[in-house]
Amino acid sequence: MAQNITQKLIKDHLVTGEMTPGEEIGLKIDQTLTQDATGTLVMLELEAMELERAKTEASAQYVDHNVIQEDSKNPDDHLFLHSATRKFGMYYSRPGNGVSHPVHMQRLAKPGKTLLGSDSHTCANGCMGMLAMGAGGIDVALAIAGEPFFVKMPKVWGIKLTGELPEWVSAKDMILELLRRYDVKGGVGRVIEYYGPGIETLSAMDRHVIANMGAELGATGTVFPSDKEIKRFLKEQGRGDDWMELVADKDATYDIHDELNLSEVEPMVAKPSSPGNVVTVKEIAGTPIYQSYVGSSANPGFRDFAIAAKIVNGKQIAQDLSFDINPTSRQMLTDLVKESHIASLLQSGARLHQAGCNGCIGMGQAPATGRNSLRTTPRNFPGRSGTREDSVFLCSPETAAASALTGEITDPRTLKMNYPKARDPKNPTIDVNLLDEPLPLQEAKKIKLEKGPNIASIPQMDQMPDEIELPILLKMGDNISTDEILAGGARVLPYRSNLPEISKFTFEIIDDTYYQRGKDSVEKGGHAIVGGFNYGQGSSREHAALAPRYLGLRVALVKDFARIHWQNLVNFGVLPLTFVNEEDYDLLSQGDVIEVKGLREKVKQGTDFSVNIKGKNQEIKVKAALSDRQIDIMLKGGIINWAKDRQKI
Repeated sequence: MAQNITQKLIKDHLVTGEMTPGEEIGLKIDQTLTQDATGTLVMLELEAMELERAKTEASAQYVDHNVIQEDSKNPDDHLFLHSATRKFGMYYSRPGNGVSHPVHMQRLAKPGKTLLGSDSHTCANGCMGMLAMGAGGIDVALAIAGEPFFVKMPKVWGIKLTGELPEWVSAKDMILELLRRYDVKGGVGRVIEYYGPGIETLSAMDRHVIANMGAELGATGTVFPSDKEIKRFLKEQGRGDDWMELVADKDATYDIHDELNLSEVEPMVAKPSSPGNVVTVKEIAGTPIYQSYVGSSANPGFRDFAIAAKIVNGKQIAQDLSFDINPTSRQMLTDLVKESHIASLLQSGARLHQAGCNGCIGMGQAPATGRNSLRTTPRNFPGRSGTREDSVFLCSPETAAASALTGEITDPRTLKMNYPKARDPKNPTIDVNLLDEPLPLQEAKKIKLEKGPNIASIPQMDQMPDEIELPILLKMGDNISTDEILAGGARVLPYRSNLPEISKFTFEIIDDTYYQRGKDSVEKGGHAIVGGFNYGQGSSREHAALAPRYLGLRVALVKDFARIHWQNLVNFGVLPLTFVNEEDYDLLSQGDVIEVKGLREKVKQGTDFSVNIKGKNQEIKVKAALSDRQIDIMLKGGIINWAKDRQKI
């Protein structure tokens, strides 16, 4: 039977389950990726599991988020992560080496493999013919320890690409066009697989841009073929032997079909404050901006910076505008210097920052209050930039550079100049000086973990109670992101390995009284929250589940969940419930108390059950769509307790 690429990848790695959409499957994981905002917990979890050595083919820890060293917390954690990778037999990418996703693509990604990362944009490496997925840190820790990764079998959304992108239009505009059509839930429960003649016109890094923002569509992953372009890319990276061809069979079919003519795409922009709030650039041209920003994992390629440099070469940026350049890898930065593109950017008035995630995660480059920021980053959720009342627009490098010259959002096609094409260098720099390889086992056994004073152990979680009476501390609307549940940025992320401290920032963007009210609820049995559609979209950070759980969250009742956050809630013993009848959402108010008796048996049965609203003589129907494995995890109070019990068998 003919198969598409996604089906081939899943079949080759299937450990348990059937390839029926919606059914839980277990997949063998070949590679893992962790970054420093999530990796500290992963390493603590590996220590708790008493792991001797990573059981994957390759596991890499990147330091790319927390690179600002305003005090000792971040560098202390870097030492801890370095010691942990040496102990557990992992690669370690040092501060300054670059953003995890493009660096992994350059140095470790292999066609035909599975990649699981504790970062939602891990899906970017689907550009290499991989099944690459984001997950919570504990799921990645289990994969490093050799356990399968469990996920619902996705539908495969085949998108046929035809034509070729016009001048002044690039891959970022293409993925923004899909977000304009389908919004942030369009890919939920799906892997997006691109095929068709248009793919041949897209470089490996163009594909990275598109695959990266599959996360913004809510997709489980994005898959491109491994073809002659990927062969070229790997050969130029000195890794030609890692290439294998991987394409869909001639008569392959897809669960969902779509088509996009690249020739018809035009410059696009996502308005505040959602990646799905997309319009054409010409619709909002003239909007004044304070900042224009080029870089991040959503536009990490040499071309993305080179095209911006050529647009501003010999010109000056607008007065009072901040033109921020965030290189994404050390070796790419070296090539940009060699070809004088950095000089062109600097002479225009640009500000050059170190290779890392930086402003994308709110780690520097925050815009001024009440001013517009135009960025090539993947997300513009409220407050993510580091400014609470931010106004962030998302765009391509062409639009960012054109707008930097004019001081307002500008359609780059209106510039009075020829389109300055930019291509990757023929012989790119290969730099592994800041990428440490795994130690041999006997040396690794001698390594002791270096723990700074900011590292705190994860407290023990109790089992799920049989009877609950929980006040609703928050009622929220649709599309609540993990950035709103627990912010990133320079104030918050340094506490990622200190749960009591990082919990103080929980839900502060939505309600700054939540922390104290949640803390007060713990001794009374905890509390619940209520939300709308797509609850928990965005970043994979498990802190967004773990911190509320630490503050007493026992039940999250919403219209539906984003995939990764839903799994993170289960992993940390928060019962994820959805309304059977969505209109029942209107019956609940903040301050109401929900009651359930015999909860453990109701969850075991796996059927719909009723929740009573205390004092209102009303009941609402809810469901917990959990697999047998997840039910066992929930009853035990979370996956750490579950994993400990497995070790005793």
